[in-house]
Amino acid sequence: MPKNKDESQKAIVRTYYVIEGDKIKLKNKKCPRCGSIMAHHLKPVERWACGKCGYTEFIGKGK
Repeated sequence: MPKNKDESQKAIVRTYYVIEGDKIKLKNKKCPRCGSIMAHHLKPVERWACGKCGYTEFIGKGK
């Protein structure tokens, strides 16, 4: 368990970015509506969703 708040923040940052050589790249998409980082969900249907404004992009075959 982290001793202070700073240690827990570092772990969260690693989930959003990847370091490739000398560049830092964002793993997830950015929301086109508000600019926040979107979450990738697999169930019940695969989609990208923004928790801030509610924007959702569905992925895959449509019925």
